[in-house]
Amino acid sequence: MGEILLRAENIDKHFGITHALDNVSFTFNKGEIHALIGENGSGKSTLTSCLTGIYQKDSGKFILEGKEITATNQVEANHQGVAIIVQEIGTLSGLTVAENIFLGNEDQFTKCGIKNTAAMNKKAQEYLDSYGFNYIDATKVIDDYNFEDRKLVEIVKSTYFNPKVLVVDETTTALGQKGREELFKVMHKVRDTGNCVIFISHDLEEVIEQSDNISVLRDGVKIGSITKEEATPDRLKALMVGREIGDSYYRTDYGEKVSDEVVLSAKNVTVKGQIENLNLDLHKGEILGIGGLSECGMHEVGKALFGASYFRQGSVTLGDGTPINSIPDAIKHSIAYASKDRDNESLVINDTIGDNICLPSLEDLKTHGFLRAKTMNEFANKFAKQMSTKMTGVDQFVSALSGGNKQKVVLARWVGKDSDLIILDSPTRGIDVKVKADIYAMMDDMRKRGKSIIMISEEIMELLGMADRILIMKDGKINGEFLRSPDLKDTDLIDNMI
Repeated sequence: MGEILLRAENIDKHFGITHALDNVSFTFNKGEIHALIGENGSGKSTLTSCLTGIYQKDSGKFILEGKEITATNQVEANHQGVAIIVQEIGTLSGLTVAENIFLGNEDQFTKCGIKNTAAMNKKAQEYLDSYGFNYIDATKVIDDYNFEDRKLVEIVKSTYFNPKVLVVDETTTALGQKGREELFKVMHKVRDTGNCVIFISHDLEEVIEQSDNISVLRDGVKIGSITKEEATPDRLKALMVGREIGDSYYRTDYGEKVSDEVVLSAKNVTVKGQIENLNLDLHKGEILGIGGLSECGMHEVGKALFGASYFRQGSVTLGDGTPINSIPDAIKHSIAYASKDRDNESLVINDTIGDNICLPSLEDLKTHGFLRAKTMNEFANKFAKQMSTKMTGVDQFVSALSGGNKQKVVLARWVGKDSDLIILDSPTRGIDVKVKADIYAMMDDMRKRGKSIIMISEEIMELLGMADRILIMKDGKINGEFLRSPDLKDTDLIDNMI
């Protein structure tokens, strides 16, 4: 065992009637990457949020290098030597890259009440360059950059001051392969300088590969800790869910003929800088997978097909020729879309679970032109429970949910709408192993009932396991097409991505 750097002693936290952390104690050592794993709502993010000042614990202590620390916000936590990179967007719109990096720490550039913006920009650019992110301009507004680049800015923001404890909370789910590699370099640097990384991830292979020790939480209680050498995916799954679960995530069928009926067509779809002359057909009862590296344009495809791209050129039509040019068009014609960026594009964060689930179905829920609270409540409860959403009730605000449970609300919304065509961008991002299997089973059931699904994913095994047909994108264009086959390998897809 290494020298202890951080102790969490008897941490307790309630959210209303939900006991999120039940007298939890951990030790984290110097020079280690310590993974925290568990199902959605197990308490992982709640524990680290209490450590970093996002939430306030009800009782217990955090002791860093023998001294008790208490932070009421993330800036205070930074000053105490603790930093966090969160799962969702952790930068503020409207501010520059430099202003985001030094948010709460601008005093170092202020003299006599006047901020030296040029000096701040210069220092921010020096940090960006040292991390290898020199293509990011410190002077630009953060909104000029995409989801992944904003996460890279957060990496700089959270680590430039050499924190003693770095929390990485589901960050890899927001990053493509290149971004993940950069993050892992930073994690290893923190560990190799004698500090500690607390690593939260649902990717068990990733956890085993990157971590030195692994601890499991279940329903707010610490279940146990094992070393990297003792860990296998099956053992971790069993610890997480309290029983053995199989590897039968994916479809087992091969050779089934997909219908010739085309339900959606894209012709010469172009979004400047993202997609160039995209042509595709989606068939009835088909799961069409779209994959590639993070900057290949695949995430923009979902928006373009749903009518959510402002500068789309080309045409998107239903099988009968009906054009889809806007989000209202899409919803009216039974098309659903779940974005990768759920906080900003898929959910109304400062509203209830019930309202979020009911939102696309309001017209369907009306009786004689009126909405009844009882009808909406029953509808929301039905589909929230169908997705196993961990909540105090449908009147709970979405902002209080874990990342995985937010994703369940997104999916519950569209399962309730019973759309015929579903566009899912990164559908299992931040989802635990048990619910991931449930989502795959749900997709397979939809397919069998004649629903059509476009699944956009950066996870190669997800594409191989679930899709009838896979399109690989590179530089905004389709660079390969593969039919479902037991002989299809991940290397076949990778060769067309790079």
